[in-house]
Amino acid sequence: MHSATKVVIITERSILDGVAAIIEAHGGTGYTFVEAGGKGSRGKRGSGRAQVAGGISQNVKIEAIVANHDVAEAITDDVVAKYFTNYAGVAYVETVEILRPEKFSLV
Repeated sequence: MHSATKVVIITERSILDGVAAIIEAHGGTGYTFVEAGGKGSRGKRGSGRAQVAGGISQNVKIEAIVANHDVAEAITDDVVAKYFTNYAGVAYVETVEILRPEKFSLV
């Protein structure tokens, strides 16, 4: 196993491409996103049909594995500065153990 850092950003679907661009600009080699729902300071948001516009969920959870905490912090800082004043969002960082570090450009 190899140590790495996972960035998790839960936010509005409409800014997915912008968040992905920030991840890639900081060296992220990829990301995963899934539909998300929940309740927070901006109210309740679901991933069910009632909360889907045009077949696309309003919220997504985006995850990316990056080399270290400094890269993760740079990504979250940029996402927060660019988007979180006007869009709902939560971001956090976790230390993870991964297999195949070459998939993440960690070797």
